[in-house]
Amino acid sequence: MIHYSSHMQSPYHWQRLPNGMRLATASLPHTECATLSIYIPAGSRHDPFGLAGLAHFMEHMAFKGTARRSAAQLSLDLEKTGAQANACTAEDHTVYDARGDASSLPLLADVLSDMVWHSSLPPREIALERDVIHEEITMYEENPSDHIGDLISRSLWAPDPLGEPITGTHESLDAITRNHLFEFCQNHHFRSDIVIAAAGPYSPAEFASLIAPFLPEESIAPPPSIRPFQQRQTSIPLVLHRETEQLQLALAYHTAGRRHRSRHALRLLSILLGEATSSRLFQKLREDKGLCYHVSSDLALFEDTGSLEISLGLDPESRDEALRLIEAEIQDLSKNGPSVDELERAKQIAITANKFALESTFAQMSWVAESLLFEGEIITPADYRDRLMPVTVQDVRRVAQSLFHPHNQAMAEIRAL
Repeated sequence: MIHYSSHMQSPYHWQRLPNGMRLATASLPHTECATLSIYIPAGSRHDPFGLAGLAHFMEHMAFKGTARRSAAQLSLDLEKTGAQANACTAEDHTVYDARGDASSLPLLADVLSDMVWHSSLPPREIALERDVIHEEITMYEENPSDHIGDLISRSLWAPDPLGEPITGTHESLDAITRNHLFEFCQNHHFRSDIVIAAAGPYSPAEFASLIAPFLPEESIAPPPSIRPFQQRQTSIPLVLHRETEQLQLALAYHTAGRRHRSRHALRLLSILLGEATSSRLFQKLREDKGLCYHVSSDLALFEDTGSLEISLGLDPESRDEALRLIEAEIQDLSKNGPSVDELERAKQIAITANKFALESTFAQMSWVAESLLFEGEIITPADYRDRLMPVTVQDVRRVAQSLFHPHNQAMAEIRAL
């Protein structure tokens, strides 16, 4: 059965496949390209204790050969048509995707399914890729503006797996064996709650018929849900000293999860704080005071929890003034909320950003996949925009009040030696 989204003319659909998995599609008749992805509902948050980086390691190994293709052949088979494949690991999911000319969709399905469901995990490739990931970890650690993200996550979430780097650590990476990779693949790559998503110039039935021959015949029930995050009473500020002239500073606040009724007010609160050049922190810290080049806020939402993060890089001597100005702005939002004009501008920024973000087949594929995976249905962009519009000044103020208090704050810094 094909499930259509709420708008009659919507290009979005999803259907349950014979193997139990779900297929989400965006039918775009005027495009000449196609994108296909496989969304695995497991990421770094599902790494076993002591094996941080396992999901990310498995993502790398999917590109390292199958029974039918060597690592080089996987690339060559795609690139002979100009197509390309990629992957990424997040906290709660892993995505494998391929994109190319619309006529290459069967090839995309063949190669991507071979990688995800038939990885042979060659021991030599495991050893080589372990070294590559060690270099990846070092690269992040040696870039303070990247490494501060890992530190603030640890301050906010530890000891929950959300507090571990997605790549893992040098120590945890060395503890991962081929058996661990194989078990992760068996436990998660065949789950019935996997979402396969595609965008291109095909109908839902055409997508299904082109992709179906390459899919597993059966799926397995998802493993038991992971333990919901349990917030500590207070977070421990983390300070790392290293050779650097610039102070990297991050603040983070626990929020409700991605389905909570406050999520749209949260989205707008983050925009108001630091997601645009008209935002409060950008204007106050950068434009008015010249304290930093970069200041931003960001929102990360999971099933049961989330975070709003503020990050900036600045001269160490400006630290206290920057913190004072940030505190003044978040307390003003908690006490008074934004002005009506501010809120309307934030809504327009969110709506226009959403439109810009949907200009490619990859973006359309991501929209239907994440909507179905995280919401259980496909929400149209128009539905999303309609849900932002009723948010009031009072809604934003209430969310700010619930977030911005000392017991809900985490902090991390990278300072000079």
